[in-house]
Amino acid sequence: MPADHRDAAPAPAPARPPSAVRIVHAADIHLDSPLRGLARLGDDDLARTLRQASRGALANLVALCEEQGADVLVIAGDLYDGTWHDYATGRFFTEQMRRLADSGIRVFLASGNHDAESQITHSLTLPPNVHLFDVGAAETLVLDDLGLAVHGQGYRTKAVSDNLAADYPERVSGLVNVGVLHAAVDGSAGEHARYAPCSVADLRALGYEYTALGHIHVRQVLLSGEHTVAYSGNLQGRHPRETGPKGAYVVDLEPGAEARASFHALDVARWEALEVDVSGAQDYPEVLERVQAEFTTARAQAGDRPLVVRATLVGTTPAAARLADAERLREEVGQVAALTGVTCERARSRAAAPAALQPVDADLLAAVRRAAAAQVAQPGELTKPLRQLRTEVGLDLAEGELLDLKDPRTLAALAQEAAAELEARLGGLR
Repeated sequence: MPADHRDAAPAPAPARPPSAVRIVHAADIHLDSPLRGLARLGDDDLARTLRQASRGALANLVALCEEQGADVLVIAGDLYDGTWHDYATGRFFTEQMRRLADSGIRVFLASGNHDAESQITHSLTLPPNVHLFDVGAAETLVLDDLGLAVHGQGYRTKAVSDNLAADYPERVSGLVNVGVLHAAVDGSAGEHARYAPCSVADLRALGYEYTALGHIHVRQVLLSGEHTVAYSGNLQGRHPRETGPKGAYVVDLEPGAEARASFHALDVARWEALEVDVSGAQDYPEVLERVQAEFTTARAQAGDRPLVVRATLVGTTPAAARLADAERLREEVGQVAALTGVTCERARSRAAAPAALQPVDADLLAAVRRAAAAQVAQPGELTKPLRQLRTEVGLDLAEGELLDLKDPRTLAALAQEAAAELEARLGGLR
């Protein structure tokens, strides 16, 4: 399997060898995941699209399985998004699975930590082509007509601390072996809880041709060759931190051979975090030209799907002090976004003034930097006044997944931004 390139354009599936089994690997669908804070985007139609995006992505996944002539779809956990009381969510999933049943495509589903909380997961009757792996122990399903053995185990409870991979069954000789596992693997990128922790060595030792992983929302290949191990990432970005193309792998497998795979973007809407280098830009219009160029490129890469960006201006420019006016920056960048067909969720500047424009009082600048460093080093101190504010006026400190003021990392980032803005403003004083 070739090395993964996160921003590579989706490629068509390779020509399928006659003896190969074709699987589609998806994970972390989080169907009907609730998104709050969308009103800040200022676009009701876009907010509606984002709320329905997980359903659209699932429908795209089903269409991909049909178009590619897949034999099997494996879903490596977190189909749902916690405790749900609306059975319309489950009904939509079963309807999509019946489409696959009509096409003769079988589905193997391992529940993840979010599914373990879901009432729907435990009570819905699934179509006969869908197998939900046991949560008590790993099991193996052999499909003799395909020459395929699929191994998997789901989560009984949300917090699984055991190494589930250590007890996965041995490979079935002479067949293509596929493992399905929702786990945090050592060395993988992405910040997620350490559920079902294991190592790449644990997964290599199983000897499966392919191990389909879920839980980490960043697409990545941890091991290539005869024993490929990969995260497909989530199917649809749900907030500004889940950026770039999201989708699934189409994988062709033969016994003892290297996996042949291609990534297919299936997201309905896309988030991007763009750094715009404004180094050397002499004035505001030149800065905005740089912004427009970056937005235009991102717009082309996203295709016809809605694109929501966070823009951060970096570099050294004489315009730094003017860029520190957050309200003006938001309005100016918003106009550029509208011209390029992009929605700008947030624009901020971390640009610095050239040394020649730095304030004469170096001691003042040094004091600002020391104060900022202290706040970043101990962000917990910033929560004290926020807790008091919440007590006094009932302010909710968390806005869905967009901004969590109870998270020390968020507070540290805000402190850095405030210091950068103050320094840029000081840099504009002559």
